[in-house]
Formats: sequence, structure tokens, C-alpha cells
Amino acid sequence: MIHLDANFLIAALQTGSVQEAQVNQWLGAKEALGMSAIAWGEFRCGPLSKLDDDISKQMFPTIEGLSGQDAETAAGLFNQTGRRSRSLPDCMIAAIAIRCGARLATLNRGDFQPLTNHGLTLV
Repeated sequence: MIHLDANFLIAALQTGSVQEAQVNQWLGAKEALGMSAIAWGEFRCGPLSKLDDDISKQMFPTIEGLSGQDAETAAGLFNQTGRRSRSLPDCMIAAIAIRCGARLATLNRGDFQPLTNHGLTLV
């Protein structure tokens, strides 16, 4: 299972991008793709073309929500990684990926790297 961060999905929807090729490779290998409600909300802020809207909804008919336990995990990640300004949404995305046993595909590797010491795996 691989969860996509909003920025990775945005890039993957660009024809000819490295991320598009990577998603196609994962799909060809029957890798399950998922997305957290946090990343989905960021992505949906757009702007989105009608085509990107349609494709993304087909790719992710089910979005993984944030549970109470995920919120606890995210708070722990936030506190354990130095209470970095504006990092709580990343901690929420990471908490959901950890619970789902998913690796995270993101273009903001530096933002998520501190979370790898606490159970997150990046692609």
C-alpha cells in the first residue's frame, strides 16, 4: 500500500511527469494506492481541472479518514519531532499511513523525514 501526499498526486496528474510514470508503474505492479483525508483535503483545495477532478475521484473512491487513535498518534509525532511549526497536518498524514501500513509518496521528503524515526516509511 502506498499513500499519496497531495503534492505527489498533483504532480502525477501532469502528463509526462516522473510522478505520473511512478504511479503507472505502481498500478501496473498491482500496488494498492490510498490517500488520507488530510492530503485529500489539501489536494481538493485546487485549482482542479474537470479532468483532474474526474481522474482523482476514480483513483481514490475511498479516502482514509482520521480516527481518534490517529489524532493521538499525530499529537505524539508532533511532540516527538520538536513541535515544528505547521507540521501537525503532516503528522496527521503520517499517522494515517502508519496505521494503514502504507508507505508515503511525497515531494516534501524533508518535511516528513523526521517522522521516519517514528514508524513512517517514505517511498
